[in-house]
Amino acid sequence: MQDLTDIFQSIKIQALLCILGVVIGVITGSIDALFGIVLEKLTEFRQGFGWIFLLAIPIGAYIVSLLYYKFGGVCKKGMGLVFEVEEGKAKTIPLLLIPFAIVGTWITHLVGGSAGREGVAMQIGATVSNWFANKVQLENASRYFLPIGMAAGFAGLFQTPLSSVLFAMEVMVAGEIRYPILLPSLVASFVAANTSAFLGLPSSAISFDGSLVWNGHTVLLLVLLGVLFGIAGLAFSYYMHAAQHKAAQIFPNPMRKAVILGCILSILLIVLHFGRYSGAGGNLIADAVSGKRIYAYDWFLKAVLTILTMSCGLMGGEVVPLFTIGATLGAVAGPLLGINGAFAAMLGYAAVFAAGTNTFFAAMFVGAEVFGFQYMPYLFVVCAVAYACNKNGSIYSLQKSLFPRRNKKEEENA
Repeated sequence: MQDLTDIFQSIKIQALLCILGVVIGVITGSIDALFGIVLEKLTEFRQGFGWIFLLAIPIGAYIVSLLYYKFGGVCKKGMGLVFEVEEGKAKTIPLLLIPFAIVGTWITHLVGGSAGREGVAMQIGATVSNWFANKVQLENASRYFLPIGMAAGFAGLFQTPLSSVLFAMEVMVAGEIRYPILLPSLVASFVAANTSAFLGLPSSAISFDGSLVWNGHTVLLLVLLGVLFGIAGLAFSYYMHAAQHKAAQIFPNPMRKAVILGCILSILLIVLHFGRYSGAGGNLIADAVSGKRIYAYDWFLKAVLTILTMSCGLMGGEVVPLFTIGATLGAVAGPLLGINGAFAAMLGYAAVFAAGTNTFFAAMFVGAEVFGFQYMPYLFVVCAVAYACNKNGSIYSLQKSLFPRRNKKEEENA
């Protein structure tokens, strides 16, 4: 009888979470649509003036830093606050985080900083779902609601619902997937994706037509590419954290840091092909997967300038830059191994994301949802190898791991 009671209780919780998942999906997808559409308009506006707006990067960085310093409070933690709530170190994500994250990212893209946009989407979803978590009488509510909201946020912006669910479930604790929230996360994700699409936000899907013979030699080449992509993702996440930490040490005053590093960033973005590396990097991804000209150093400069952008105080995210780094690196490395550059770019798009975020299933599925599920076998191999090579490194410094790797000193003391 007790077993039957437990089953009914579980069904009741699942039903409640699915119903609220619909509401969270609609709200988050709507906010994502507003955020994404305005972001596109601001980017088009900036590009209409050539490189002129890049001169305003120090001003933009100063404004963003000042807003967060004076009025941000705990909002300045960004994704860090989301991880703290998941760990139980904090209870509430203030609704104020949404406008702060949105406006900060709008300013960043208006002035031409090299940054993504997914960080905002995930913070939007997490904030909305956390509000519901604090209203519902449910034990460990945040552990249910945060992944649901994050899945909705990611899906609403990119319209890749399957990978969004997996990313939200993998990213908090690498190696752990919370199956009890799979269904409500899926509901919220699909609702958010369809809501943003209905409101006019374009899909992230890319038309792609490539082929590669599947045999032992191909698998070997995919392994080699996976190692390269894994090292690139690990290096990016490592130097991202190191640079931000060093910048904070050198410039304790965030506004001074914003102006000085912003000036350096402005000069570099102008000198290095007049804004080629500004924004999220969609221009470079499009060129890479369509076989257009990609410079051998594009991936490196995109990584360096994104790290500098995030270090100076501008906002956005690192996931789309990871896509860009992977696509441009693949376009260069593929032909050296005898693989079509566009095909390798498609693989790199997903694999560097896997290494940089310390997620496997999400990376594999995002590649499939963006380019086509017929490429799943190739994505599986290259993402698995890249994931295995990243040594638990991640752009999210507070991400935990179910199977942490110990260093030599820890092993000796064990």
